[in-house]
Amino acid sequence: MTEFVRLDVEGGVGTIRLDRPPMNAFNRQVQEELKACAEEATRRADVRAVVVHGGEKVFAAGADIKEMAGLDYADMAPVARRLSACFGALSEVPKPTVAAITGYALGGGMEVALGCDRRVCGENAKLGQPEILLGIIPGGGGTQRMSRLIGPSRAKDLIYTGRMVDAREALEIGLVDEVVPADEVYAAARRWAEQFVNGPAVALAAAKKAIDGGLDTDLRTGLDLEAELFAALFATDDRRIGMESFVANGPGKAEFTGR
Repeated sequence: MTEFVRLDVEGGVGTIRLDRPPMNAFNRQVQEELKACAEEATRRADVRAVVVHGGEKVFAAGADIKEMAGLDYADMAPVARRLSACFGALSEVPKPTVAAITGYALGGGMEVALGCDRRVCGENAKLGQPEILLGIIPGGGGTQRMSRLIGPSRAKDLIYTGRMVDAREALEIGLVDEVVPADEVYAAARRWAEQFVNGPAVALAAAKKAIDGGLDTDLRTGLDLEAELFAALFATDDRRIGMESFVANGPGKAEFTGR
């Protein structure tokens, strides 16, 4: 059982809820619980897409600095990779994932959102990586995922300065994908997730693996990965169902099984 993070499942959508008032600060316990919930969402066949949500007022304001303040290099060195794995846990879920962001998404909270496939934020959102103001850098994937998402120049601006961006600027630079009124954030994120509930789950996982894996390597290796995943899908029921439905009824009418 988890105390501050839980996975709720309804209608094929799993919602990972962050609930450590007042700001959903990520101490070690919350980090581990987030990873556990992401792994549960991966295992469960009744979860076809995932929303991560911090509630109506705040997504997550970052790591628990009070907990970190007393640590030195000898304390952090053995656990830094585990910290990164916890904050990036959503990136390992082989299903469509979306962050529903209201209020602050800072530091570790921003890194959790960066690990998702899509980011929907409210008009009241403030996003950033303020770690430099503490004399450190992002350690949960921020330097890597942000630069891949918005480019190194913009990522350096945000990480070097530690400044926050509002929803408008976040949308302009590609840090988020959609901006909606604050009270509609979860509903908008869930609508995006719901379109995959009856989709070809194995193909969706393959698409995610091909895109993310290709970004981590050179073009030739990425093309080889794509070809292997493409061929493997010809062993699935959904490939047969999709093609037979297309021939008989045209596109968009297949009823997939997820196998």
